[in-house]
Amino acid sequence: MSGLILEHVTKQFGTFTAVNDVNLSVADGSFVCLLGPSGCGKTTLMRMIAGLDLPTGGSIRLSGADITQVPTHKRDLGMVFQSLALFPHLTVGENIAYSLRIRGADKDAQKKRVDELLAMIHLPGFADRSVSKLSGGQRQRVAIARALAISPKLFLLDEPLSALDAKLREAMQVELRQLQQRLGITTIVVTHDQREAMTMADTVVVMNGGEIRQAAAPVDIYRRPADSFVADFIGQTNLLPFETDSAGRAAVLGTSIEGFAPFAGPAKGMLSVRPEDVQLVPAGNGSIPAQVTFVRDLGGTIETFVEAGGQQVIAVSSPRNRPEVHVGQTVGIKLDPATSVVLSK
Repeated sequence: MSGLILEHVTKQFGTFTAVNDVNLSVADGSFVCLLGPSGCGKTTLMRMIAGLDLPTGGSIRLSGADITQVPTHKRDLGMVFQSLALFPHLTVGENIAYSLRIRGADKDAQKKRVDELLAMIHLPGFADRSVSKLSGGQRQRVAIARALAISPKLFLLDEPLSALDAKLREAMQVELRQLQQRLGITTIVVTHDQREAMTMADTVVVMNGGEIRQAAAPVDIYRRPADSFVADFIGQTNLLPFETDSAGRAAVLGTSIEGFAPFAGPAKGMLSVRPEDVQLVPAGNGSIPAQVTFVRDLGGTIETFVEAGGQQVIAVSSPRNRPEVHVGQTVGIKLDPATSVVLSK
């Protein structure tokens, strides 16, 4: 396939391995988020794609060409950094046209491209404005336009929205995704914000310890996590121990569950059950016994915390389906085998 292909990419700093044997294929025109906690290796991986760091091992190909050793300025990519790195002494138009000017484009071509990009980012007429007079969201748009000025094959963004307030950040997530869809440009974003990744990406790449733990569509990452790290890192989940006997009957939190048999023979493992898939029912009738310990009303959702088998379990419901329970009450938990994911590790 064309696009971006990473094969066995590794980066070591002395004895420390920051990125370990990463393999990843990014299709042309797709939007990928590298997601993970601080220190997981996502920024180092981005820097190697950008050519700012050279891999210790492995190869990087873009549109079929090996760019592993190619300098950054020859990789045909646009970049937006967390700091945005706009030039404060230049106007908005001069910032956007900077890459065109150093490539020798004439002034008419620069002005035409600047006007096109300002219209695209919904800032027409801002060419002569000082960047110091812009709001945070406007600066963000200008940084994006500057990176897109040369029509790069690959668009890289490193924590581009982290400095914005929550409301503006969410608005910019939608704007950035819509812009990427209009242009059809292959885009990779580094973020530690799972909501950001789930909002924007075609593919979410979850990293930890320098390795890819899972790369899949957002809904698959959420509904079918590969392991306990992914399940716990993406959204809220309940990690519940289970075991099956020789007949394949399953017990979760010490209670047998009808219709649930993840393995044919004796085994122990862990389930990931999202809070919205935990149903609270009257005690008995084959449900898992539990006691309500806390109820939190968040307006749009109701979180009910219960203790079952010595473990805390969270159930989430809408106000319309709010369970009529109180702290100290004994209730039952019902799990749907269809939404209970058996984790590999």
